Amino acid sequence: QVQLVESGGGLVQPGGSLRLSCAASGTIGSINVMGWYRQAPGKGRELVADITYGGRRNYADSVKGRFTISRDNAKKTVSLQMNSVKPEDTAVYYCKLTLYGMQYWGKGTLVTVSS
Repeated sequence: QVQLVESGGGLVQPGGSLRLSCAASGTIGSINVMGWYRQAPGKGRELVADITYGGRRNYADSVKGRFTISRDNAKKTVSLQMNSVKPEDTAVYYCKLTLYGMQYWGKGTLVTVSS
């Protein structure tokens, strides 16, 4: 069974930085996409960024130039470096794995951007 565990959430000031990490366990094939989604209070879950096994990246327009997604295939991890954060970035961030047409989700980690 594939499982995902996020870490790194917390409180950060506007303009500051935070790094989220997600570790996958289980057998992970090479044909997969890992990514980060977020859900703000009263809002639906939205894509933040994702990355293929080969390293091709997609970003939401709202985070382009501020966030960077990366992965380590040997360690089966994916990270999100969040720079120049804004109050609008406050949300629960979820790690996602798409593998063989199946979707797997972590439990989420809360990021609060406030002064």
